[in-house]
Formats: sequence, structure tokens, C-alpha cells
Amino acid sequence: MNPTDSPARRLLARAPGKLATRAAALTVALVAAAGLATAAGSTTQAVTSSFSFKLVPGAGIAACLPSASGHVRITTGSLNDTMVVSVSGMPANAGFDLFVIQQPTAPFGISWYQSDIQANAYGTGSATVKGIFDAETFSVSPGGTTTFPPTHQYHLGVWFNDPSVPFNLGCEPGATSPIVTPFNGEQNAGIQVVNTAQFPVNAGPLSKVHR
Repeated sequence: MNPTDSPARRLLARAPGKLATRAAALTVALVAAAGLATAAGSTTQAVTSSFSFKLVPGAGIAACLPSASGHVRITTGSLNDTMVVSVSGMPANAGFDLFVIQQPTAPFGISWYQSDIQANAYGTGSATVKGIFDAETFSVSPGGTTTFPPTHQYHLGVWFNDPSVPFNLGCEPGATSPIVTPFNGEQNAGIQVVNTAQFPVNAGPLSKVHR
């Protein structure tokens, strides 16, 4: 028997081809699996975008808080949006309340409580909230204690949490006692401090955001 033609040598001669075939098949399988994973992920993945705008002083606020202002950044996501609201030029350590509202100024329309904002010793503060803060933002009441059709809310407003703060600052000239509004969790807030009144009533900044 020719030792160069032994069964073992013939097996070894065939082995590289088999190994190459198996390796190629494994590579194809891995690539296919990766493609399926990417395709599956793409069904819930969306290109994120952001939209930023300012908050401007409410009626009479510039006279008592000349530096009062705010900034908002909304970043869209596949299921909801992230909104970061910052305020500055506020009284030190004062508390505020953030609302999504139908109209930027009184009578405000349908209003939705979002978050508290706490200013620090330098009069700055911020809050981050998640929800629907885009062209699809709306409220509806088909019945119950009140009834109204789907109504969009495209504006933002921030209120003093404590009504005595703006009163003591002289933001309410002519008032003999603090003005109380329902814009906090206990419905005993102060007046509005900043809003989005630089945008048209029926085209607030949230209407500019699309997912």
C-alpha cells in the first residue's frame, strides 16, 4: 500500500475543503442573523430630532424681574418626547409649576400640569419631563363631569408656586393681597411668570415638533 495514499492522508486532504465550506456557511448564517436583528430593531427605531425655543416674561413680569426668561428643548423619540425646561433670572430658591396650555396668556384654555421647577440660590432651575410634546399633543373629554372635543395644546406656561412671592416682589401693582391661581398641585399658585406668547395662539411651539 502506498503510504502517501493512506486513508488518514486522504481524510486530511479533504478536511480543508470541508472546513472552508463549514466556515462559509457559518459566516452566511451570522450575517443573516445580524441582518434580521437590524431589521427587527429598525421597526422601533426612529431618527431623533430636537426643537428649541425661548420662554418670555408674562404680563408685568419684566418690570419686577427684568432678567426672567426660560429655554425649552424638545427631543423626539420613537414612542414619546423628552422636554427639558430651564428658567433663569428668577427669585432665589423659589418654586414654580410647569403647564402645557392651549393659549399662552389668560384665560389659558385647557391646561395640563407637567412638573415642578425649583430655582436654586442663583435663580436658575430646570426640569425634564417625558410625554407627547409635539404636533399630536391634545386633550379630549368624551363625557363625564365635562365634555369637549379633541383640543390641541401647543403652548407652555410657568407659574409661581407660592402666590406671596410675586406679590412681595411688586409684580402685582395695585393688588392688596396676593393673586391666587389654580396652577399647582394644590390649586393655590401665584401668577404666571414666563410663557410662549411670542408664538401665535393657534400655532404654539409644540405644533412645530414632529416625530
